[in-house]
Amino acid sequence: MHRFYLAPAEWHPDALRVAGSEAHHARNVLRIQPGDKAVLFNGAGREITAEVASINSREVEFRKVHEASTPPLRCRITLGQAIPKGKNMDLIVQKAVEIGAAEIVPIVSDRTVVRLDHEEAAQKQTKWQTVAIEAAKQCGQNWLPQVGAPRGLAQLFGERQSFDLQLIGSLQSDALHLKQILADYSATHEGIRPASALMLIGPEGDFTPAELNLARSHGCLPITLGPIILRVETAAIYCLSVLSYELL
Repeated sequence: MHRFYLAPAEWHPDALRVAGSEAHHARNVLRIQPGDKAVLFNGAGREITAEVASINSREVEFRKVHEASTPPLRCRITLGQAIPKGKNMDLIVQKAVEIGAAEIVPIVSDRTVVRLDHEEAAQKQTKWQTVAIEAAKQCGQNWLPQVGAPRGLAQLFGERQSFDLQLIGSLQSDALHLKQILADYSATHEGIRPASALMLIGPEGDFTPAELNLARSHGCLPITLGPIILRVETAAIYCLSVLSYELL
């Protein structure tokens, strides 16, 4: 069945109405008809199987058939991704949603090629959030990750978010394998898995030594991804996949 997103503020189980671009897509692209079934989700763990009740030029009205909830994943994983060149950020956001990231924070690092003013940053954030919604619709993810506004590492750490485990991809020789870090965490926490994790991935050329030192000073552990240097998007997918397998 087709899936449609309704923001939590618009989530009214007894009066389900899809408007805007979602209604346009349902009406003019999918050409749904009264009586057709669909799934609506609010990105906060709720979904409703519904039947199309009526269609007009502004909205599609649904009638609830069955409502269900999806529990959150066991570990809340935040991806802090230095903005790469081209459209690779779109791919990273899409795959992060599919793999199970809870939040995506675009990072403007010293070596980030892409430079955005305030207006461009807001436009990019809106675009990437749309990519996340489309990915959630396609993969059946009922918990929609939020894509934050682009920010620097200093600003990210200045927000004082708390994470049980903080990691940063590194090409430096003293970086440890992720498997070892997870084993050490398990040993020091009596087998209890982290409930939250931050994974920082650098841009083309990696984070600068100063940025790595800043991350270390805030508790980030440098990890190596092996002897092969990975592309930015590959590194993000690789790290999220391992963390998802180990922690979710």
